[in-house]
Amino acid sequence: MPRLARIDIPGLLQHVMVRGIEKRDIFLDDVDRRSFVERLSRLLLKTETECLAWALMSNHFHLLLRSTKTNLSTLMRRLLTGYAVVFNLRHHRTGHLFQNRYKSIVCDQDSYLLELVRYIHLNPLRVGLVSSVAELDEYEWCGHRCIMEHGGLVGQAIDEVLAMFAGDRAAARAVYRQFVQEGIAMGRRDELVGGGLKRYLLLSGAHGCQAWDERVLGSGDFVEQLWQQAERPEEPCKQLPLDDLIREVAAIFEIEVSALTNGSRSRQVAAARGAVCFIASKKRGINGAEIGKVLKITRSGVAKDSRRGEDLCSGNEKLKSLYE
Repeated sequence: MPRLARIDIPGLLQHVMVRGIEKRDIFLDDVDRRSFVERLSRLLLKTETECLAWALMSNHFHLLLRSTKTNLSTLMRRLLTGYAVVFNLRHHRTGHLFQNRYKSIVCDQDSYLLELVRYIHLNPLRVGLVSSVAELDEYEWCGHRCIMEHGGLVGQAIDEVLAMFAGDRAAARAVYRQFVQEGIAMGRRDELVGGGLKRYLLLSGAHGCQAWDERVLGSGDFVEQLWQQAERPEEPCKQLPLDDLIREVAAIFEIEVSALTNGSRSRQVAAARGAVCFIASKKRGINGAEIGKVLKITRSGVAKDSRRGEDLCSGNEKLKSLYE
């Protein structure tokens, strides 16, 4: 069955989950974790995306994000591609790092924001990385520590979360911590990691048939509102400029940007050039003459490389993420 396209509209709260390929570790040490967190922080600021909660485990991570001006896919593409390139270079490996494309569930923030903050921040305790809330207070790779003011992720919306517990910051922090503590007895909370009717009915206690969507955690009314919003004509999106597209493709193929413009005929560079030509001409509508001028090839060369790139892109999830 074909997978559904993501619902990716600025302003929505989205629970993002990413796992390592074949459940392998994606963070081998604190250098990896720090590299990931610093990259995440830069992208949150650059894309004006709000992070409400986050937690890194050894082979997966959770983010609770709300984009404000750009689609979430823009941040995720740059985050995952950039981190994978650095990870592979540092650990002398090649190939995919992450399992398929990232999973994202659109959530009704009025009903589930705090539940998801608690769920995500309890993950390190749940999987045994820490043994108590006291240890979680000091766990560097989780947004809970930031809320407790024992560290910080630039771009994390700490004030928004605390404001839901009390007006005074110190009092809010104490109530929040108690809220997290009470969540331990609730167990794994698998109903919070997906969408669909069954999960909504289990969480809300509601009954009867309602609109539902596997991509959404929320009531039938919320689902219907999302459908209507998704069907509205969209304003033309701000696509990556050609230079940025070239940098993204070069990162995926782990080559220098200059290799794409110096006439190299290596198989790796030729494949990357084909991907750029296909995405730029067929998916972005950029004029072949403009593409050829940047890549230093003829217009007919752009057309030829584009045909080669089409087959390549159809089987590569990272390349497809640049235009889907």
